[in-house]
Amino acid sequence: MREVTVEDAAGLIESGAAAIDVREPEEYAAGHVPGAVNIPMGQLHRRLGELDRSRRQVVVCRSGNRSDAMTDVLLAHGFEASNMLGGTVAWARAGRPIETPEVEELTVRVIETPSLGDRSYLVHDGRVAFVVDPQRDIDRVLEVLEADGVRLTHVFETHIHNDYVTGGLALAEATGAEYHVNAEDQVSFHRVPIRDGDVLSVGDRMRVRAIATPGHTFTHLSYALEDHGAAGHRAVGVFTGGSLLYGATGRPDLLGPDHTDALVRHQHASAHRLADELPDEAEVFPTHGFGSFCSATQSDSTSSTIGQEKQQNPVLTQDQETYVRELLDGLAAYPAYYAHMAPANSAGPGAPDLSPPEHADAAELRRRIEAGEWVVDLRNRTAFAAGHAPGTLNFGLDGAFSTYLGWMIEWGTSVTLLGETAEQVAEAQRELVRIGIERPAAQATGGPEDWSDRPLGRFETATFADLAAVRHHREVVVLDVRRADEHERTWIEGAVNIPIHELPRRLDEVPAGEVWVHCAGGYRASIAASFIAAAGRDLVAIDDSFDNAADSGLPMVGPEA
Repeated sequence: MREVTVEDAAGLIESGAAAIDVREPEEYAAGHVPGAVNIPMGQLHRRLGELDRSRRQVVVCRSGNRSDAMTDVLLAHGFEASNMLGGTVAWARAGRPIETPEVEELTVRVIETPSLGDRSYLVHDGRVAFVVDPQRDIDRVLEVLEADGVRLTHVFETHIHNDYVTGGLALAEATGAEYHVNAEDQVSFHRVPIRDGDVLSVGDRMRVRAIATPGHTFTHLSYALEDHGAAGHRAVGVFTGGSLLYGATGRPDLLGPDHTDALVRHQHASAHRLADELPDEAEVFPTHGFGSFCSATQSDSTSSTIGQEKQQNPVLTQDQETYVRELLDGLAAYPAYYAHMAPANSAGPGAPDLSPPEHADAAELRRRIEAGEWVVDLRNRTAFAAGHAPGTLNFGLDGAFSTYLGWMIEWGTSVTLLGETAEQVAEAQRELVRIGIERPAAQATGGPEDWSDRPLGRFETATFADLAAVRHHREVVVLDVRRADEHERTWIEGAVNIPIHELPRRLDEVPAGEVWVHCAGGYRASIAASFIAAAGRDLVAIDDSFDNAADSGLPMVGPEA
């Protein structure tokens, strides 16, 4: 029975046959044969393993045409299969029941990028989806779309980003979605312009309203999400980018000091506009604020609402002058690579090339080091201290790898990656394309014995208690590589402060003698140690929390000492 009528199909299903609906997810969600499993025709070949070969498969679409072709596929692979003539149209006309899902809450998928402290969002109603502020590696978004069985129709940018390269254009091109960027932004690619007050329908249920929220940039937009489903017309959330964050706001100084005062005042007004226009129960979905230097201050919160922000966020609890003064006083340094992000995003970055770089042997690695290129060891700081190829630099994947590498490298310098496994190299490569470092020059896997044709470099690690003990016996150089704002709060008496991001150009300022280098927790100290070791200096890397310094008996100085 290659072809069956509606009545025959119903009888087969009641007798234990399986029903497969090969329509697109949004068609299936609108109404389907009860019990039918949705496998879109474009996915059937790779999902054959999900089917039970002991059961006949009744194949269904809207009219019987797509299901006819897919029945042939199943028969060719040895399944017992029947095409239901007339599809769901005939099924409904015959008075057979149509199953439709109950109306549920809209789904908001958070796509985290912890290394940069950012979030992207994918929102759907079970059929169609939109995305806000996607990162460069769009395969993560595509995987969520496929897993949830939804179709992407719109991509929204809240602003021209300064801390990462967007994946928005590439995602829109890959999916056919509309790409929405503020009409006032000067860009070199095709976009669907959007302006303050524009309202776009995403499917039958979702409405997205653009709200001008300048402050992080002059052309920043937030997007209010309205649900026109069973619960009625209501604003359920707002995607705030670098505007209103959890307990904070986006920093206003990334466009330069000439604009900072104007932007910080815009930021205050924008936050109040959101608080005034949106209900207290509306959820807040920021892009920054999870460790990103685009946030003026950091927060440990993972969720919030407009009502909660009214109670806890300084921008909504303080008058404008107090907010402006305290925010500007608290701004610290931000990564140098930020200067390259807005131009890249305005030009329209394409999809990244994540294919493996070419392999380099020990001789090639040595040549690259001697040529002044960066050969980066991705292992953790303990492993690096115990043995490393001379001249290599330690940016471990267990910390803010791309942030500090992007901050410290002279832009355009070739980078070669060393990892214990190919997976480590691939992870690092993914991190780098997010900040616009497109292709590593080369890579090698294994261990330092595989990477060097010379004796390995090594240095000791220690604690603050060890430093306190050694200072009783001899003089050593204490190098503090924390940021200036961290150092100014409290520091070890006699310590020299050279922030980690300034160290490559200030190595000659490190005083002569044995160097004991520290930061707040050990990660930055190991980066610094690798530069100092490459310069041929004797050193010890302190792998300890700075909170232990005072308790170790070291003399402390500063307002918080």
